[in-house]
Amino acid sequence: MEERREFPAFPYEPYSIQLDFMTALYQSLNKGGVSMLESPTGTGKTLSIICSALQWLADRKQHQKTQADSSSNLSGKQEDQLGGDDEPDWMRNFVIDKDTKSPEKKTKGKKKMGSNKRFDRKGKKEVVRDLITNGGGKEEDTDIEKVNNLPTKHEVEGMDEAEFLVEEYESEDDNGGRQKRKGGGVSANSSSEEEKDEDGMEEEEEEEEARPKIYFCSRTHSQLSQFIKELRKTKFADEVNVICLGSRKNFCINQEVLKLGSSTQINERCLELQKSKKKEISKISKTKNIRACGRVGRSKTSSGCPMLRNRKRGKEFRSDVSQQGPLDIEDLVQIGHDLKTCPYYGSRSMVHTADLVVLPYQSLLSKSSRESLGLSLKDSVVVIDEAHNLADSLVSMYNSKITLSQLELVHSHLESYFKRFRNLLGPGNRRYIQIVMVLTRAFLQVLHNENCQSNFDPGCNAEGSKSGFDSSMAINEFLFSHNIDNINLFKLLKYVEESNIIHKVCGYGHKVALSKEVSALKNDDQSSHDESALSGFQALVNILLSLTNKDGDGRIIISRTKPKCSMQQGGYLKYVMLTGEKIFFEILNQAHAVILAGGTLQPIEETKERLFPWLPPDQLHFFSCGHIIPSENILPIVVPQGPSDHSFDFSYSTRSSSVMIQELGLLVSNLVNVIPEGMVLFFSSFDYEGQVYDAWKESGIIGRIMKKKRIFREPRKSTDVEIVLKEYKETIDAVSGSSSKRDPVSRNGAILLAIVGGKVSEGINFSDGMGRCIVMVGLPYPSPADIELMERIKHIEGFDTSIGKNTKFQAERSWYSGDAKGGLHILKSCKHRGKQYYENLCMKAVNQSIGRAIRHINDYAAILLVDTRYTFDPSERSSSHSTNKLPQWIKSRLVSATKNYGELHRLLHQFFKFHKGKEDNQ
Repeated sequence: MEERREFPAFPYEPYSIQLDFMTALYQSLNKGGVSMLESPTGTGKTLSIICSALQWLADRKQHQKTQADSSSNLSGKQEDQLGGDDEPDWMRNFVIDKDTKSPEKKTKGKKKMGSNKRFDRKGKKEVVRDLITNGGGKEEDTDIEKVNNLPTKHEVEGMDEAEFLVEEYESEDDNGGRQKRKGGGVSANSSSEEEKDEDGMEEEEEEEEARPKIYFCSRTHSQLSQFIKELRKTKFADEVNVICLGSRKNFCINQEVLKLGSSTQINERCLELQKSKKKEISKISKTKNIRACGRVGRSKTSSGCPMLRNRKRGKEFRSDVSQQGPLDIEDLVQIGHDLKTCPYYGSRSMVHTADLVVLPYQSLLSKSSRESLGLSLKDSVVVIDEAHNLADSLVSMYNSKITLSQLELVHSHLESYFKRFRNLLGPGNRRYIQIVMVLTRAFLQVLHNENCQSNFDPGCNAEGSKSGFDSSMAINEFLFSHNIDNINLFKLLKYVEESNIIHKVCGYGHKVALSKEVSALKNDDQSSHDESALSGFQALVNILLSLTNKDGDGRIIISRTKPKCSMQQGGYLKYVMLTGEKIFFEILNQAHAVILAGGTLQPIEETKERLFPWLPPDQLHFFSCGHIIPSENILPIVVPQGPSDHSFDFSYSTRSSSVMIQELGLLVSNLVNVIPEGMVLFFSSFDYEGQVYDAWKESGIIGRIMKKKRIFREPRKSTDVEIVLKEYKETIDAVSGSSSKRDPVSRNGAILLAIVGGKVSEGINFSDGMGRCIVMVGLPYPSPADIELMERIKHIEGFDTSIGKNTKFQAERSWYSGDAKGGLHILKSCKHRGKQYYENLCMKAVNQSIGRAIRHINDYAAILLVDTRYTFDPSERSSSHSTNKLPQWIKSRLVSATKNYGELHRLLHQFFKFHKGKEDNQ
């Protein structure tokens, strides 16, 4: 039998580099804390991390087994601590002798994180509340589960109006410290009310959850699938239990549900199907509380979804997956298809037995997602890949937003419900429903009001209001200005959670709408912009939760933008989280160690200050690896002017000039003659790419380019990207495969017009012929008109590292009017941190884009930085120059500038001629 390679990363790097790195990483895992790995080697880097982490986990298990044996026999030597030898045997011998499958019971963990207590504006201690998590417009499964008791359309039609009457409710303060409710109530989302299942598996799984694991997360499902495929090549594939998690949309095999299209509708329908069957059971036995998204796989009850009716098939699914080693999402879905059982809940049910859990960002970094999936980070190792923008990604998960249309729908449902049941409601319910209506009415007034009507109106006082549409406010300012500061949001949220009010209001609203035959939910083919009452209520809850955060943790964005067409959402309220250290503390405090990996992590000071400023220096370990390719395999060049000697300046004020666009077109139409196979052009935005393409088409440049290369454009819809990339690759493969027979005047490849920050620039590998030349058009600075970005910059600029707190950034409010000019004024007022953050955003985007090429040791490519602002004098380049933020492996080989296009053409011709000769010889 052929022996499996232990470390498949070796073909990507020399043995010595690989082993030195893994030894150092293994030692840092023993110490705990945060390890940051910056390496451009792609999969080789990731596998090195996982191999080190898995071996650490195996050694930990062996150590614990040895300790247990020694204690029971009262003999033998006691080991002082795990990892006493800085270089373990497996590093020296390249073999694993230890038992990676030794059984383990609950391990002793670290101390639990302290309570996050906050004080209200009057100094009184409020209810303890964790930082909120919400969808924020993303594909999030867990948000809908919070308010999952919405009845189905068929149930609504057959229900009597009396069934919509909410049960009597009184808060603790109103009832002498005791809650008064009628029996038989079902909570909307109280996890504490979940009873143990009849099969008694609850306690056993709780114990299993405590065992340490390795959690590996990345940004996209495709990156996770790529990782799983490489993991199969290692000997660990046969020695550890691996499970891959994902969203319902990626896992669902119920064709009737998949037809709905959008993630939100798929999530809602999935929970609705489960609940419809469980409601029949609850009529028989109302003594058990059955939640709509109950723990599938633990309950003996069947489900309304045909893929969850047979528990035996679920067991077969788990058995098949366990026997086949590491499987990606596509593999799990195929097994689910074959067995006709749900792979989404099937994979979730296997988390407690896994050694390595592979999952998307959102599922691990979001606290509510972790709780929903039953993930315990206690004493585990968390690996976060593609961590170059981790701070921004983390805080954006805790944003919340409600649109004008959602508010109008929610308020309409509340008014209709209150009007019908007002005289039947108890005093507690009547009061709380009225409070919710006061809030929705206040929010609607905010979005409708464009004129100043009070001394503290946001139209007069909020930053950005001079535009008439967008403004930003602190939480306290927002509450006081709209006279809602006297509402106890903690008690209100507790009422919403415990009273089942969302269930009742939505159910009655659906009945009324169905009776009038105007319900948007009646048509399964409704467009994605149609709002449902369920998502509207969840958005409202998320906004209210956000308003309970500390005043300085975030800002309220008020947008009164009027929609230009029916497809646009119009105005909205949005809470933007600005601080991420508390969120990351929850992860780091529970986990044994956290590893941040990426091609570009520097400057690490920014990440440290934004995520873990409290971390002691000896708990932060940084590793930086160079690229493995020889120097002659890369040709990075600054291109300051075009063929007509016009200087390239793609700054915001000049990039749209016809001279600049046409000069760029001349450059590209010349480059396609000298660059073989695939070529990728990166533009700063879809709008600018469209503007350039239209101008080139009108002037005939597109026709000239098409004579040599077929043109592809990155689509706006992410679902169409795969199709475009497939055609792009097939075009290049066809050219490469017939290169010896090719007519000299025929096409020599393809060109892809891509967007910085788009799908193509994140995680897509343009190896070999797919990326022989990467062209970066300009410096892709984010738009200064982005009000959320400006709030983030002001927050970062005001952070004082000496005291570890944020001091309010001082800038004249008149400077910011919600447009690009106002944003530029804010940037000019930033002295250091805010300005540096803005520049880092730009260069990280550049590095991510140009890093799509050169994916293995024999790969080669040219990189062209097209803008005069990239130009520098090698003898005088300052540390603040943009090119100093390029990766070292590019910076050290960068040609600072070419005198004219002729020199550029000569360098490119020589470069590709040299490598064509090497390929022919081989």
